[in-house]
Amino acid sequence: MTSQSTAPGDDGASGLVRLVLRVFLPFAGGYYLSYLYRSVNAVIAPRLVRDIGLDAADLGLLTSVYFLSFAAFQIPLGILLDRFGPRRVQAALLCVAALGAAVFALGGTREWLMAGRALIGLGVAGGLMASFKAITQWFPRDRWPLVNGCFLAMGGLGAMSATAPVEALLGYTDWRGLFAGLALATVAAAGIILAVVPEPASGTPSRHVAGALDGLKRVYRDRLFWRIAPVAVAGMAAGMSIQGLWAGPWLRDVAGLDPQQVASYLFVLALALTVGFVAGGMVADLLGRVGIGLMPVMGGGLLLFGLTQVVIVFQLHPTGVWPWVLIGLLSNTTALAYPELSRHFPPDLTGRANTALNVLVFLGTFATQYAMGAIIDLWPQQGDGGYAPAAYRSAFGVFLALQAVGFLWFLVASRKETEPPEVQLDNKY
Repeated sequence: MTSQSTAPGDDGASGLVRLVLRVFLPFAGGYYLSYLYRSVNAVIAPRLVRDIGLDAADLGLLTSVYFLSFAAFQIPLGILLDRFGPRRVQAALLCVAALGAAVFALGGTREWLMAGRALIGLGVAGGLMASFKAITQWFPRDRWPLVNGCFLAMGGLGAMSATAPVEALLGYTDWRGLFAGLALATVAAAGIILAVVPEPASGTPSRHVAGALDGLKRVYRDRLFWRIAPVAVAGMAAGMSIQGLWAGPWLRDVAGLDPQQVASYLFVLALALTVGFVAGGMVADLLGRVGIGLMPVMGGGLLLFGLTQVVIVFQLHPTGVWPWVLIGLLSNTTALAYPELSRHFPPDLTGRANTALNVLVFLGTFATQYAMGAIIDLWPQQGDGGYAPAAYRSAFGVFLALQAVGFLWFLVASRKETEPPEVQLDNKY
């Protein structure tokens, strides 16, 4: 049942249940919270604007600071994961996220909220990467895409919780009370990971920083890595920026929906996101059994994702829910890049390989989410405080064009690759 170590429990169904209970679910709790933190501003944005006095650029910057601190920690995170293991690293980081939630709950100015949001981003920086590292330690190699897809669905549940359920909860408390409760839940998640998750029986990797940095250099010099990175960054950054913030204002200003309707649409979007995670892993698993690799599956999904964004950008059906369903189903197709990199690199480099990509993804998301707000701010506000449809068309359209460029590079670079799936680590781009 394992790839690198002895799993807790017996082989077969009993061993799988133990893996789910002792490895999958504890890490899933932390990832659930990370996605809730990531997405919640789409619902509370009007209240932040009202209570703190923010414009669109302020709102974009405040929300995207999460991604900046998240990205800034990815390189150290990869080294720490390969050195100390996911259990200890993730538990410590979640305590930082809890501190950030408490600061956000108490904040009275834009700067204090930004500080809290930055601490949250730092604290949940290991939510996905630590979990992927644990999956490679405990689950069989040929099931990584499926297990990763099921795990990513836990983030989708967090995104769902950040929509209509949060809107309903705000009828009983305000956004400050919401974040105080999240702080307590995050401390509890850290404690569960420490108490439940076992340590692998495999040997301890090298603890020399020079060796860790050398491994990182090998990742960044790899040909396959640079085939994947541009399209992964462009696709994930656009998807997270829209789903995590700008879908809500778009639905209000372009579709003309009221707050409850916006929350309902965002719930459907998050539900589709959750289904898409699992479906993507299942499709990749099934196609892998007949010899179709992860990269063709990712390419097909990205093409459909781009076509769906055309409907949103040109506002072809502004009140329709189906474009948002497709956005949710397809927006994380590029998550298949992570199991592809985990297979491509040796086990002692999987943490650094995935975080090397993640730092680019989240820097791109920070820039995209903030830039969308800055572009929208180029248009004057409407009488009701919203923005003109043309503002959203321009903001979303710019980043759809960047995705098209990344997709073309993905296709061109694939023709240049002649190496077998397990390429040598000293290949240079």
